[in-house]
Amino acid sequence: MAIRVLDLFCGGGGSSWGAQASGSVIAGGIDVCPLAVKTFQANFPLAQGHVRRLSEDTDPRDFSDLGQIDLLLASPECTSHTCARGGRPREEQSRLTARFVLNFMRHFGPRWTVIENVVSMRNWQGFNRLLGDMTNLGYKASVQVIDSADFGVPQTRRRLFILCGRDCRPSRLDPPLFSTPVPAEQVIDWEAGYPSSPLFRPGRAAATLDRARRAIASLGRGCPFLVVYYGSDGSGGWQPLSRPLRTLTTLDRFGLVTWHGNEPMLRMLQPPELMRGMGFDRVSMDRQYTLPFGSRRDRIRLLGNGVCPPVMASVVEHLCVSQGFAIAAE
Repeated sequence: MAIRVLDLFCGGGGSSWGAQASGSVIAGGIDVCPLAVKTFQANFPLAQGHVRRLSEDTDPRDFSDLGQIDLLLASPECTSHTCARGGRPREEQSRLTARFVLNFMRHFGPRWTVIENVVSMRNWQGFNRLLGDMTNLGYKASVQVIDSADFGVPQTRRRLFILCGRDCRPSRLDPPLFSTPVPAEQVIDWEAGYPSSPLFRPGRAAATLDRARRAIASLGRGCPFLVVYYGSDGSGGWQPLSRPLRTLTTLDRFGLVTWHGNEPMLRMLQPPELMRGMGFDRVSMDRQYTLPFGSRRDRIRLLGNGVCPPVMASVVEHLCVSQGFAIAAE
């Protein structure tokens, strides 16, 4: 018997890609973003009829034809979710987001619910109330912070996971034994021939050049590295390729510096490389994940908002094994 999954706030489907790799069946997905819905439909064709856009009027009863749902996945933005219109206070937006999750839990009564979010969700003033509401629905929750780099993803990405069980409180998920960090160099497509331009060319931002100079001073000339191209960075603004990527965001953040002779060259990491940085290629599937729609910026935003599939695959397997529930594809 296969576990049937409904992905709430599904984005482009990172959580579902991991759950499917663990043997689950993706029954449906719901998101507020039209592009996310289209991307999810493209990657989970068997769920096509149950991939829909979320609105304030979305009612779980509209999905009753899904049948049994064993696992509910949810990755809401609990401080300022875009479902709330206009200038509503952030606390009201947060209540709205939490209400969607709770309403779907109440309607479907899944065996498990997994909520993923930024670590600072713990500081949200409605966090304890959300846990209490889950308790009132008959669920027992465990809360932990998981770093994707501990699960074979070439990216340091710390996220909060709330694991909820209807029958018992899920135990803590520990990283695999003897796991070693996957370096950022493994996400780089060295043969793709992506165009680059001289690092020290006119018009390049002074902050970018300062970061690059620090990297060159540390590594020496001729050694490739990553530089933070946009935004600020509290770790010097660069990193060697021998360590996992720092957290991917919704911005086009990382530039790759390589060398043409003695000349440093710069290009941005491309969406296929960022997909590898999220670990899409590190779960066993019979096909590849795809981002067929939207601009380059749109695709980077989808990835930066996503969940690393190997992490969710480990979460789902852990929930099943801990309760002696054998999962098998239909």
